[in-house]
Amino acid sequence: MTAAPDSPPPAAELIRVLMIEDDEKLARLTAKYLEKHGLEVVWAGDGEAGLRAATRTQFDAILLDLMLPGLGGLEVCRELRRRSDVPVLMLTARGEEADRVLGLEIGADDYIGKPFSSRELLARIHAHVRRARGRLAPRHRPLTVGPLRIDLAAMSVTVRGALVDLTSYEFSLLRALAERQGRVLSREQLLDLARGSAEEAFDRSVDVHIFRLRQKIEADPRRPRLLKTVRGAGYLLADGGDSE
Repeated sequence: MTAAPDSPPPAAELIRVLMIEDDEKLARLTAKYLEKHGLEVVWAGDGEAGLRAATRTQFDAILLDLMLPGLGGLEVCRELRRRSDVPVLMLTARGEEADRVLGLEIGADDYIGKPFSSRELLARIHAHVRRARGRLAPRHRPLTVGPLRIDLAAMSVTVRGALVDLTSYEFSLLRALAERQGRVLSREQLLDLARGSAEEAFDRSVDVHIFRLRQKIEADPRRPRLLKTVRGAGYLLADGGDSE
């Protein structure tokens, strides 16, 4: 087991996590592990308390249990996404695939099944926070694909000059496609490139995010000219010159 750091990270580097989880024992064990590795964790035992905490304090990531008493995890996720683009990692039971898909559709950035590995959870939190802070790679010139302009430094995307509001996961997915313009990427490749690990690959999550991206970047999402499907193979990003 990795030892806890000798001193806390600088304030600018501190990762603040809100954990919305009704299982107090699980929450305390998880918080203890994360805090041992230098994170600051605030725990809320239900959805209402979680939303209040998210309103009062700026967090770098939110761990959200799907099955919460009272206000459920899906409603909490929907409200969180209306308020900010903070990375939301949904904690779910392995058999709840339909709910996981719905969670991704309404704005969750990732999911992790229960029981989960604390080490994997820590790695995923770090990955999402790096993306949100724009530290996945050195600063580069913006990527341009047809009407799309992807500013890696500012973590922003414009379509014909209009700013598009993307979550950190959507940005990472679009960036992976843009950096390989015209190349077909399978779901497994996109999971690996956008999330950093293909472990426990959840293919349908890619389809959900592609659907959401098309709603935001395509003039007609039903007839995409940029984000194209190659049946049986995956997806590719084109310059929009040809219709599908």
